[in-house]
Amino acid sequence: MEITSFEQFELNRQLLNAIADLGYTEPTPIQQKTIPLSLGNHDVLGIAQTGTGKTAAYLLPLLMKIKYAQGSNPRALILAPTRELVMQINEAVSQLGKYTDLRHLALYGGLGPKTQIETLQKGVDLLVATPGRFMDLYRMGEIVTKDIRTMILDEADKMMDMGFMPQIRSILEVIPNKRQNLLFSATFGGRVERLSGEFLEAPIKIEVTPQASTAEMVSQVLYEVPNFRTKINLLDYLISKDAFQRVIIFARSKATAENIYKFLARKVVESEKIRVIHANKGQNTRINAMDAFKEGNIQVLVATDVAARGIDVAEVSHVINFDVPLIYEDYVHRIGRTGRANKMGEAITFMTIAEDYHVQKIEKIIRMTIPRQPLPELVEVTETPFDEQQDMLRQIDEQRRKEDPTFLGAFHEKKVKNTPAGKDRLKAKAKLGSSKKAASQAAGPRFGSSARKSGGTSGSAKRTGTRGGRR
Repeated sequence: MEITSFEQFELNRQLLNAIADLGYTEPTPIQQKTIPLSLGNHDVLGIAQTGTGKTAAYLLPLLMKIKYAQGSNPRALILAPTRELVMQINEAVSQLGKYTDLRHLALYGGLGPKTQIETLQKGVDLLVATPGRFMDLYRMGEIVTKDIRTMILDEADKMMDMGFMPQIRSILEVIPNKRQNLLFSATFGGRVERLSGEFLEAPIKIEVTPQASTAEMVSQVLYEVPNFRTKINLLDYLISKDAFQRVIIFARSKATAENIYKFLARKVVESEKIRVIHANKGQNTRINAMDAFKEGNIQVLVATDVAARGIDVAEVSHVINFDVPLIYEDYVHRIGRTGRANKMGEAITFMTIAEDYHVQKIEKIIRMTIPRQPLPELVEVTETPFDEQQDMLRQIDEQRRKEDPTFLGAFHEKKVKNTPAGKDRLKAKAKLGSSKKAASQAAGPRFGSSARKSGGTSGSAKRTGTRGGRR
C-alpha cells in the first residue's frame, strides 16, 4: 500500500497535530519504510543520508509507543556521536512531543553534570545522549537502565570514526537484553556492519538512497589550488559574492578554522556576521553560534567536523570544504548541510595536489566525479612557500606507500629521477613550482604556484578595482 499521509500510520492525535504544526504533509521515503516496521517492534538497520527525514522516522514511532509520562526511570535511549547532534535530536523531540507530557533530557559533555543529574532525579521517559556522558552518569548511579525497552543509534558510522565502540559495548552490557533496536547510518562499511551484527537481532535493512550518496539538491564543484594562501584568496573572492547568503566553511583543524575566521572577520565579512566553532570552544559559545546561524543573524559559520552532523538549517546556501576531509564519508555529511528541505544548495571544495589522493577516494565512495572548475581570473594565485611545498611532497610520498607497500619513498632520494616513483614526484614538483606560463593563463593554472603579476589588467589590479575600497 502506498503511504501518502501521516494519518495512514495510525499515530495518536497529539503527534499528528505536532506534525501539522511543523508543516509536514507527506512522509519521506525513509519515514514510509521505517515507521511501520518500528511500530511493529522490528529491529531496523537504516541506511540514509542526512536530510532525508530519518530523525522523525525513528522519533514518531518511539513517541507513539512510550505515549505519556510514566514512572521515574528512562524507557528509551537515543545515542548520537556529538553534543550538537544530541541537542538537535532533543529539539526534534520537543517539537514532535509538544502535545504530550513526555519527559526527555539531553545528556552531553562540555557542561557540568549538576543540572542533568537534577533533571534525572525528577524522572525522565527518554534520554538523548552521547555515549561518554551516558556512561559517566550511569557509573555515578544517576541512571537506572532496567526499564529501557528501545535503543536507537544515530550516525553509527560517525560513532565508529570517533572511537565510541568501547562505550557502546559498555552500554549494551548494562541495558536489558530484551529491547527493540534501531541503527541509522549514512554509510554501511565494514565497521558498521560488524556493529549491526552485535547490536541488532534479525534486522530489516532499509536503504532509501545508495550508500554514501550525495544530496540530489546539491550541486558540487571543485577548484584545484596550489597552496593555502591561494585557498584564502579564493575564499575571499567567493564570500564577497551576493549569492553567498548563509555559508558553512569546513576546515580540517582548529588552527585552520581560527585562521579563516580571523581573515574573514578582518577583511571580508562584518565581524558580527561570522562565528567559528570547534572542540576548543566552550559549550555555551558553540550553542550561541549555532542558534545565531539558524536564526539568520550571521552569514558565515566556520567549523571543524565536530559540527558536520549537528546543523539542521534549511536555508544554508553554500558549503565550502576549505580542506578535503580525511574521513571520506564526512564529505557526504558536510555537503548535506545544504540542499535541505527541497531547496537547492551548492558545495564547493578546494583541493591541493596533496589532497587529490583523498578526492579520488571520495569520488569512489560517492560514485561520481566532482566537476572541476577553473579558478576565476580575479583570484590571485600566490607562489607556494618552500616549507608548504615540501610538506605536500611528503604527503604524496606517504600516499604512494599506502598504495604500494614496497615503495621506499622519493622525498630524500637523490637518484630516483629515472624511476617511476621519481618521475611521479618530479611531475608533482613541477606542478607545485613556479610557472609563469601557467600563471598567465586566463582560466588560471590547475596547480600553478606563481603569483599573477599586478599591473595592466592583471588579476590583482582587476580585483582591487572591482572591490573598490573594501580591501
